[in-house]
Amino acid sequence: MSIHPKNRKSTGNRSLKTIGWKESVDFIELGIQDIPAKIDTGAKTSVLHCKYIELVKIGRKSYVKFVPLDEKYVSHSQAFTLPFHKERKVKNSFGSEENRFIIKTNIRLFNESFEIEISLRDRSDMEYPVLLGRSFLRRKFLVDVSKANLSRNDNHKSPEITVK
Repeated sequence: MSIHPKNRKSTGNRSLKTIGWKESVDFIELGIQDIPAKIDTGAKTSVLHCKYIELVKIGRKSYVKFVPLDEKYVSHSQAFTLPFHKERKVKNSFGSEENRFIIKTNIRLFNESFEIEISLRDRSDMEYPVLLGRSFLRRKFLVDVSKANLSRNDNHKSPEITVK
């Protein structure tokens, strides 16, 4: 995702970290580490693969109960209940619109914590259990599609690009 300075509002200098076309992410609150994620500049919304997704009410508040990933990525299935953020219409990979529950959580990438709005969906038929979309990438990362797994190398100093 190349970001042209003319397409930005002038809010001072920003440093963008270079990210590859695929990376590994940790879901901090869920205690899940080293999950393969595809960087998808064609997708607006980020998504996490879940086997089970249900909207539940506890008192007057809404929560989303879900089981992330599957045996391919975690040794045991565990259900989580996080506050419901919103429901959004999202175009799936086939171009059809579907409603998805969105939660807010934190992921770790390049040893840094980032808040993310992420939709929950069964992606068992897809190669990558996580997609990181434009809404998350914007103003943080520059995507270099010729590179991969830049965040895995602890010694790797990702070049930063200053955008004015």
